[in-house]
Amino acid sequence: MGYQPVETLLTDHFSALSATECLPEIYSWLVDESSMTARLEALCRVLEVSIVKEGFITALGLSADEQSLLRPHANDQRFWLREVQLIADGSPWLAGRTVIPENTLQGPETALTALGNRPLGHYLFQNTSLSRDYLNPGIIGGLWARRSLLRLAKKPLLLTEIFLPDSPLYQSSAKGSSACTLLPVQK
Repeated sequence: MGYQPVETLLTDHFSALSATECLPEIYSWLVDESSMTARLEALCRVLEVSIVKEGFITALGLSADEQSLLRPHANDQRFWLREVQLIADGSPWLAGRTVIPENTLQGPETALTALGNRPLGHYLFQNTSLSRDYLNPGIIGGLWARRSLLRLAKKPLLLTEIFLPDSPLYQSSAKGSSACTLLPVQK
């Protein structure tokens, strides 16, 4: 099965799912509240960040669901967008899209615009003011994904993560699970 390029996957429609719509071993990956960066780093020798796109965008650059998720928390017209791939030992494992309202980027949070090749997880999980409003498991473009509204010092940022086909989430060795097959989403 062919997958879309990461650039289009990151803006594709997010379909939420419940615990009954995938294997428990897969669901545990999708709702893991610890650092996914740290979890992936533990499974490879070298984890690198490849920047796909980074910079300010207007609200027009957000998907409709991103706008609806951020609008109650921020009325900003500009957002810092960071799209990356996490490459483990030369293989792309995760694609991430972070949308940060401009008002979030005040004080120490301005560092979010200068992460460069540093994983977002390294910054977020060393921050004592980090909290999470929710973590939704889902599917994007036929791949497992998750979306989180996080807060730094009570200021919001939206993070969407897509597990790419080479990710250990799909491997038969992932916590003893069998090879993963997407189950149909029940509506």
